[in-house]
Amino acid sequence: MIRRIVETHQAQETYLLAKEMAEKAVAGEVYALDGDLGAGKTVFAQGFAAGLGIDQPVNSPTFTLIHEYTRGRLPLYHFDVYRLEDPSQMEELGYEEYFWGDGVCLVEWAERIRELIPEDAWHIRIERDWEKGFDYRQIQIEKGSEIV
Repeated sequence: MIRRIVETHQAQETYLLAKEMAEKAVAGEVYALDGDLGAGKTVFAQGFAAGLGIDQPVNSPTFTLIHEYTRGRLPLYHFDVYRLEDPSQMEELGYEEYFWGDGVCLVEWAERIRELIPEDAWHIRIERDWEKGFDYRQIQIEKGSEIV
């Protein structure tokens, strides 16, 4: 299992971390992204898209559940499952074709569909610590089925 903890002190650092990760991403990878509201998941997604060479605006797909970006080095399938009532709703989206397809999947609020996330997925958890400042984030990055 791979495990890394990164501290960022401004949104741009979170963006650049995600960009760096995406530059190394390969087709078929799933990135499970978790954190409270306002933690920085959308900033992470924007940096990730940039790392794939996507120049379209990237926003959280809260109401549509998925945004597809196909004009980069690899397609990016950006899910936001916050509003799902049950993980079985992912089947209606045909999530398996995305998760094991030709692109990269970034899933916000992944803990809501934990049982569907592949064992070899990347897990990114963004946490704030108000005592360390408004823009401080601790980002835990893990790859593999065991979450510490």
